[in-house]
Amino acid sequence: MFSRWWTESSNNTKFMKKRMLVGIVCAALLASTGCSLLPKEAEEEALPTINPPKLSQKPTYDVKTDTLETKVRGVGKMMAVNEEDIFFTQDGKRIKDIFVKSGDKVEMGQPVAELDVSDMERDLRQKRLQIQKEEIAMIQKLRGSTEKTAEELEQDRLDFELKRQELVKLEEDIAKSNISAPFSGTIVSVSMKKGDMSKSYESVAVIADLSELVVAANISAEDLKKVAVGMDVTVDINAAGQHKGKVKQLPSAKEQNNNNNNGGFYPGDDGQQKPRDSIDNYLVVQLDEMPEGVTRGTQLSIAVITERKENAIVIPLAALRSITGRNYVQVVDDKGNKREVDVEIGQKTSTQVEIIKGLTPGQKVVGQ
Repeated sequence: MFSRWWTESSNNTKFMKKRMLVGIVCAALLASTGCSLLPKEAEEEALPTINPPKLSQKPTYDVKTDTLETKVRGVGKMMAVNEEDIFFTQDGKRIKDIFVKSGDKVEMGQPVAELDVSDMERDLRQKRLQIQKEEIAMIQKLRGSTEKTAEELEQDRLDFELKRQELVKLEEDIAKSNISAPFSGTIVSVSMKKGDMSKSYESVAVIADLSELVVAANISAEDLKKVAVGMDVTVDINAAGQHKGKVKQLPSAKEQNNNNNNGGFYPGDDGQQKPRDSIDNYLVVQLDEMPEGVTRGTQLSIAVITERKENAIVIPLAALRSITGRNYVQVVDDKGNKREVDVEIGQKTSTQVEIIKGLTPGQKVVGQ
């Protein structure tokens, strides 16, 4: 009986262990499968690192010495030293013929053009006959002077002299119908043609002596006040590079002529007076050396050095501060400390300013 109880008890114990083992396995399976059934957690987004903005640093500049040049600028062209317009002084006459063309070499006195003055030549022939007739009548009056008083005879003589002066004036006007070369040279342009109507003092042709060329430039009236003969000039010639020279001549004042010859001007097509193109109207520069290949009319630019100072203490314009007439800079030391210093300034260029008092070379100044 005891043996039976022990056997049943042993069997019960084994059964309980099996049930416990099965329970443990099931629990493990449920735990493992349960995790896979749960929804996945969202991954955290990687945010970029945000750096706080740095305050912009103002530039610093060295106080240094330099050669400081103040310049005035202009533009111009190559012109002949001896260059002149050839023109008629009579209005309203048709041009009968032009004897030259651009590029022709001519000698002094060689005919250039002539007007059709056939009507004036007819008047001249008639006046000559009339003068001859009145001269004979005058001689007869003098022979029969007993019939007239001395005053009447003097009046007749004056009337005859006035008519003779009209004849002389007509002869002079006819002579002016032909224009010729004022000197030996080259015809560089012809602006009128056969059949055109003449306009007094308007250019028909331009003659030039191409053996001697100079720089002829225009600058503003304000800048011209700063320029003097002998100043150094840098000339930038198209296709020929930069060349050195000196101011040779300043432009002459344009004066109106009291004798109604338009004072260096001629009427244009619109009735407005236009300046005659003359070298006297330009600032003339004599080059130290004439470059090869340069011809009359070549375009160029000039820079006249009106002031030049060597070993000047300078800073960039960007470092100069001004307020209500006060000029000052911010000086920075090796430790980065800044202080304001009043300065006295001299010459200014487009990029630099001269410091006469307040700074020494080697210091550092802060830009704006």
